[in-house]
Amino acid sequence: MSAQDPWLSVVIASRNERRALPPLLAQLGSAPDLVREVLVVDGGSDDGSGQLAGLAGAALLRSEPGRGCQLALGAREARGPWLLLLHADVRLPTDWAQRIRAVPQRQGQDQALGAWYFDLGIAGAHPGLRLVELGVALRSRWRQLPYGDQGLLLPLSLYRASGGMRPLPLMEDLDLVQRLRRLAQLRSLGAAVRVDPRRWRQGGIWRTTLDNARLRRQWRRGVPAATLARRYYGGSWNDPGA
Repeated sequence: MSAQDPWLSVVIASRNERRALPPLLAQLGSAPDLVREVLVVDGGSDDGSGQLAGLAGAALLRSEPGRGCQLALGAREARGPWLLLLHADVRLPTDWAQRIRAVPQRQGQDQALGAWYFDLGIAGAHPGLRLVELGVALRSRWRQLPYGDQGLLLPLSLYRASGGMRPLPLMEDLDLVQRLRRLAQLRSLGAAVRVDPRRWRQGGIWRTTLDNARLRRQWRRGVPAATLARRYYGGSWNDPGA
């Protein structure tokens, strides 16, 4: 990999993100020396966001809904030696490109495979959101369990060695990270992405946090991802096995 060649393939899972997607694509477009390609995988949008991605110069792929399916498709099409997996509703930190540029050199010095993630920042002033961010930071560092909304940066070779993203309807990020941490150390990039607070605003901060923890616990106990997806998106906790 030449130092002058763009080496990063960015894969974005998007569905009905007309407002969020253009600013993210603008951020990525500010580093042409780093970003080799941006692949937006649209999961059935009806708000025109797919067309916006094409107008912004991104490669547009079509997929059935579900971030597992979408990110798996994008990663299969990626041509760069490194991947950055993102959700469409994030805002990258202002110095995101500098932090990512430094990673291959740091990885070479460590002489070990590694994957990298951003810390989580949630838009909004409520003190409860700061506690959620702290909990995510502790979980990511101590338990090596960052989740998909934080972004994930890793060599394509490591992604493939882990088995890659499975097309699960939910828990696709936890499933991948659990396999990755058996092969490599996961490290923070030292800056936070900013995500939309709509999940916490709609469901309430504490209820949303507890519901998410409950879903993760059920996943570890073997409840199928399809069952968890029905509960998550349908709001029902009364399925057998809950």
